[in-house]
Amino acid sequence: MSASTSPKKVVVFDYGFGNVRSAERALARVGADVEITRDYDTAMNADGLLVPGVGAFSACMDGLRKARGEWIIDRRLSGGRPVMGICVGMQILFARGIEHGMESEGLDEWPGTVGPLKAPIVPHMGWNTVDAPADSRLFAGVDADARFYFVHSYAVHEWELEITSAAMRAPRITWATHGEPFVAAVENGALWATQFHPEKSGDAGAQLLTNWIETL
Repeated sequence: MSASTSPKKVVVFDYGFGNVRSAERALARVGADVEITRDYDTAMNADGLLVPGVGAFSACMDGLRKARGEWIIDRRLSGGRPVMGICVGMQILFARGIEHGMESEGLDEWPGTVGPLKAPIVPHMGWNTVDAPADSRLFAGVDADARFYFVHSYAVHEWELEITSAAMRAPRITWATHGEPFVAAVENGALWATQFHPEKSGDAGAQLLTNWIETL
């Protein structure tokens, strides 16, 4: 196989708070060369870094810091190297999270707060549609009525990043609704993220991962 057709190398970052095996299987299914690791050099040198996350915002942040994930994500993004966050792996990219009245600092790649989801039934668990921008690269080739698998009790309710320069490209924001609208996915340069689990979302999720890999 020539270098031009070699599979893209993707690291699933293993910091103790994610469904790393299901992410590994889903990425391998769509043709990526996948490795689960927290090794600094391997994570830095991969074509793509996937950051999963389950559980509490504050616990995920503690685990990420212990694994130097905060540094790795920042260094990759500074160099325009792709990173994708999933579920709490998306939430920790924001400035802060509030759980049970306690505030925790996030990575602050985006301004904004992750707060309790106000809905008749919480957690939001199951399949839901999303409202993606027409020019989304992440959702390219995905039917508008496709459903994705969510499991969460917290969400980002407002997109707060302001475009302050004509040179800045506005991020593509996808929304979903469960009781109230919330951010379901973000495409912002080298940093993409989803609140739902593409690795558990069947063919639609596989198409999303394929779309991401094609950008690496």
